Amino acid sequence: MKKPIKTKLILLLIFVCVTTMSCKDKPEKVIVELEPDVPIVANTPFKTLNFLYEISGKKIVAGIHNREPSSEPRKWTDKMEEVTSKTPGLWSGDFLFQADNIANRSVVINEAIQQWKRGAIVNLMWHSCSPLYAEPCEWDNGRGVKSSLSDEQWTQLITDGTQLNNNWKSRLDKIATHLQILKNNGVEVLFRPLHEMNQGAFWWGGRSGASGTSKLWKITHDYLTKTKGLSNLIWVWDMQDFGSLQSDLVTYNPGEEYWDVLALDVYDGKGFTTANYTAVLNAAKGKPIAIGECEKLPTLAQIAAQPKWTFFMGWSELVFESKNNTSEQLKTLLKGSSVITLDEMPGWK
Repeated sequence: MKKPIKTKLILLLIFVCVTTMSCKDKPEKVIVELEPDVPIVANTPFKTLNFLYEISGKKIVAGIHNREPSSEPRKWTDKMEEVTSKTPGLWSGDFLFQADNIANRSVVINEAIQQWKRGAIVNLMWHSCSPLYAEPCEWDNGRGVKSSLSDEQWTQLITDGTQLNNNWKSRLDKIATHLQILKNNGVEVLFRPLHEMNQGAFWWGGRSGASGTSKLWKITHDYLTKTKGLSNLIWVWDMQDFGSLQSDLVTYNPGEEYWDVLALDVYDGKGFTTANYTAVLNAAKGKPIAIGECEKLPTLAQIAAQPKWTFFMGWSELVFESKNNTSEQLKTLLKGSSVITLDEMPGWK
């Protein structure tokens, strides 16, 4: 994606000799002023991505994730509105992995369409079952989302034409059907699969290097965008705020052409450090950055100190636990002048 460019105010100093014979006399200073500093809005194919570029350094969009149950795909959005009288400007849903939630994926997609029509940013993520096993699956029984592959199995997964590789693409086919419906309805999606790449608890994560998790990301990206033709996806590359973040941002990077937004997951609030912010900002190289997940939401003071974050996404029910954010803290945050809620979104017509 193209990066925002700014023209610069240039002062051209021309020293002109006032005699025709020599330049010994004191020269005259001539100042020529060119066009003033005028920001050029990013020209990507996406309204929402252009919007993120536009607000970077100025404001941040409030968001919240809506996880289980998929039958209630705006449960936590409604909860935030109930507590603060403000609706987040970013709505997030999940394709998930359990039988009942898989059965209600179409409900999530219908909600995404409605949220788009309301003017919200639409974010979708996917806690996927391992390609070693069939869907549905569990969370952490050794065969679910929190499971692992051997090195040999991983090699098969990222090798075109193997059974595991085909299993993964077959699973992508199911997701693509829903994403196609969103495309048909003109809905742009911040798509965040394989989140927390440097998180080894998930079957897809914790494998650094060119043949690691970033390789699976490339396969996923190319299959959905090139093979399936899904041109409505804005790819969000997401990392966890581990102590190894600075090096992780290098070893897990799938390549600039494979992502549009860089997000960092921060849970207990201690991750909102200058070091983490600077590391993400440097790795983004001008692309929008965001707080992908958090249970302790940032304060207005932290947002002011780290103004390049373009959105934050609270993690469902964890946001409303009193030890994380009190009702008054949530009200103060969402009513802050630097925070964009749904009533302040520009709309997507």
